[in-house]
Amino acid sequence: MTAPEILKDLKNRKYKPLYLLHGDEPYFIDMIGNYIEHHLLSDAEKGFNQTILYGKDTDMMTVLNAAKRYPMMADYQVVMVKEAQDMKWGKEDDDKKGIDPLLSYLEKPLPSTILVFCYKYGKFDKRKKTYKAIDKNGIVFESAELYDNKIPGWIEGFVSDKGYRISPQASALLAEYLGNDLSKVANELEKLMLNVNSGQEITPKEIQDNIGISKEYNVFELQTALGRKDALKVNRIINYFEANPKANPMVVVLGTLNNYFSKVLRYHYAADKSAQGLARDLGVSPYFVKDYEQAGRSFNYGKTLQIISLLREYDLKSKGVESNTSPGQLMKELMFKILH
Repeated sequence: MTAPEILKDLKNRKYKPLYLLHGDEPYFIDMIGNYIEHHLLSDAEKGFNQTILYGKDTDMMTVLNAAKRYPMMADYQVVMVKEAQDMKWGKEDDDKKGIDPLLSYLEKPLPSTILVFCYKYGKFDKRKKTYKAIDKNGIVFESAELYDNKIPGWIEGFVSDKGYRISPQASALLAEYLGNDLSKVANELEKLMLNVNSGQEITPKEIQDNIGISKEYNVFELQTALGRKDALKVNRIINYFEANPKANPMVVVLGTLNNYFSKVLRYHYAADKSAQGLARDLGVSPYFVKDYEQAGRSFNYGKTLQIISLLREYDLKSKGVESNTSPGQLMKELMFKILH
């Protein structure tokens, strides 16, 4: 099940006795866990029927003893283990010596207990009997990390669910600067929406005014200017970056440009150069396909390969390998070599 599907069932009071929320992306685990913690029981019921434990501070017998209790003056009790990856789960080889109490409970969980394991920053071992027992009798949700090219679409969906709209340029700008840490992105969007009227479209101007990312001088505009071989604009942006190094660290700019020119290279390889085909192959919104078509015309296959090689060379130089030149000067050298 997806995170929205699990939340829908929870809101409709369709509960399972077991939940294992695991994976590399903590945002969705926190989202489901927070809903269970704050909404399944009323405030009056929580006093006797909600137990929150932390993996590093508890053990499995404490969890099982809590799970085996019956609710008081309520239909359900909630037992949640946060940071469950820090808990000692035991070895299943011990089964041969006797009954494994955890597995025994997972195979026949108490229907009136909702036992939740929030296992973050990694995947639970799917080969374990405990995993299979939870999967059989409850819900297993794997929170996978989103690829960078999926972040703009996720931003648009998040904003839409809140009753707002966001332009493709704005979602791409946020994705470029905030990366794929969904908790960080969601936090910035929440703050942004406090200062925007409901239903209003969020544009790069709102992002500049409220988050501080320049709508003119950013790496997204830099790659667009490079794609058009607009040397004047490229130099203006690089000068701005040099004057604001903390807001535009060279390592981040180079990483973004490497991603951009890697897509330009995939454009040259693409067999289907229709807008839909390129959007699929490049992993971008159809809105941005024209930018890659322009870059493909500006930089042929051989030049694109050379640029990717230059980016790697200057990444090493920026880290002090055979160079003591300032980041600003290195960027100017690099831009000249890309454009000529």
